[in-house]
Amino acid sequence: MIRTENLTKNFDKTVALNNLSCSIPDGSIYGLVGSNGAGKSTFLRLITGIYRPTSGSIDYDGKAVFDNPEIKSRIAFVPDELYFASQSSLNEMAKLYSAIYPGFSYDRFKNLVGTFTLPRNSNINTFSKGMRRQAAIILALSAMPDYLFFDESFDGLDPIIRNLVKQLIYNDVAERGTTVIISSHSLRELEDTCDQLALLHKGGLVLESDVQNLKTSLYKVQIAFSQPFDKEQFRELDPLEYSQNGSVAVLIARGNKDAAVEKLKAMNPTLLDVLPLTLEEVFIHELSALGYSFNSLGLDFQGGIEHE
Repeated sequence: MIRTENLTKNFDKTVALNNLSCSIPDGSIYGLVGSNGAGKSTFLRLITGIYRPTSGSIDYDGKAVFDNPEIKSRIAFVPDELYFASQSSLNEMAKLYSAIYPGFSYDRFKNLVGTFTLPRNSNINTFSKGMRRQAAIILALSAMPDYLFFDESFDGLDPIIRNLVKQLIYNDVAERGTTVIISSHSLRELEDTCDQLALLHKGGLVLESDVQNLKTSLYKVQIAFSQPFDKEQFRELDPLEYSQNGSVAVLIARGNKDAAVEKLKAMNPTLLDVLPLTLEEVFIHELSALGYSFNSLGLDFQGGIEHE
């Protein structure tokens, strides 16, 4: 298990990460999402041992990662900004990775290169953006790591390749117990992929929850009445969002859900359902509570967040 306690990272006078504490179980897929500049990339560089924390701690089953080659040899990281040795080919990069990772599998490397149909002896610098990202993913997977981290690593991949990468990740988690962390601006992609999700904002952890059981004070209800009504009848609940279509209304509010449902039942509705919240709805309203609006976040209508 990966644990962080009061993890803080400062760059000069800028606080990139502030007292962040979380636990990431072994064999899980953990997603990171947040507002621009929330600290997602900094967090990944800290837990991979690239950065030294300003304060706080990171440990893998009780062992620190910074300046620890034994732990680092079990971690593969595909960053947002890719780096390959100058003028290198995939074969040459495979030799480099095999010197770093004791579990590097040439058999898997050859199979993956064939599956992705990339040339093994061509200069990687001549590859397209998507091909370079595929090359980095192939090398990371071939390292057979215990911990596999991706920073916006699906960016630039077409839908077929993206689904292939996801399936490979699922297989490693299921068959090898690999722990995976994915940072992405796409809420929908994380919702479909991850077991757990963390929402970061201004270097802090706003929300951490099982994707299937979001722990939030928000609730959403659908309600209908036989007589005319409007939003004013729900003023005591102070809805964050309200829409009405004829005799049916849907509202999102914050507070004690059970108490709110009892109040709504007392109004004798003809229909009353508690509905699941989408990740987009949760994140928009949680960030709005911190002073971040829908427009300033750059959320698109497909459930994603635009790039920084």
